[in-house]
Amino acid sequence: MGRNRPLLQRRHLKVADGTLILNAPMKVFVIVPAAGLGTRMVPASSAKAKKRAPSKQFKELGGVPILVHTLRKFAASPEVYEIIIALRKNEIGGFRTQLEKQYPEILNKRLQMVEGGEHRQNSVANALAAVAADAEDIVLVHDGVRPFVTPEIIAEVIAAAQKHGAAIAGTPAADTVKQVERTAEGAVIRATIPRASVVMAQTPQGFRYDILKKAFDEAAVDGFVGTDEASLIERAGHPVAVVMGSPRNLKITTPGDMELAEFYLKGSCE
Repeated sequence: MGRNRPLLQRRHLKVADGTLILNAPMKVFVIVPAAGLGTRMVPASSAKAKKRAPSKQFKELGGVPILVHTLRKFAASPEVYEIIIALRKNEIGGFRTQLEKQYPEILNKRLQMVEGGEHRQNSVANALAAVAADAEDIVLVHDGVRPFVTPEIIAEVIAAAQKHGAAIAGTPAADTVKQVERTAEGAVIRATIPRASVVMAQTPQGFRYDILKKAFDEAAVDGFVGTDEASLIERAGHPVAVVMGSPRNLKITTPGDMELAEFYLKGSCE
């Protein structure tokens, strides 16, 4: 797969006499849902620690909050027009102040902060409502705790979303995948799924604005909650393309993930 950064195509406006006028380039918006508590980052036996612990996106990786590492990647991308972050209401003011004082480079990009919802889908919907986009603009959704996304992955998801209307980053399944039936005593294997037909979904996930908005509206009306944004698009009947992600593009969810992230960060700094 090529690694050249794509040029965003221009929209065309045809007037009555047939003249073709070039409009402004399509814009790319990035939604970063970061309103989760991240309870899996704290040992299950420590209930008090869970209440005191910062949200996982604010845990420091190499002395810098994980969320800041993530935002830096998109703030540095010339394709990105605006970033919208969904946070818990009581975290918005403090995080904005932190960016202004410690990480002003992120504010060089247009940036909004909105209140997140109880679930990821609610947070993305709230952020989507704040997006002032045209139908053919591209909206990326990226986990706040995937700080190792590369410029190449970002660019390729944008290009694929432009071409297909919907695209995600994904990696081939490394392990044998089993379909199981849950039982009172655990689970029983019912089938082995060929690895060639399976990918492990990552973010960013990119969509044309009108396709994403329609899928979210339909899901809200029907009360459907998906596992990710692509699942809503699939439900709406629109195909979703896959571009190659990376094993390093991990989602930091558990203490073990944090240890691996520290290892990746150390390697990138050497």
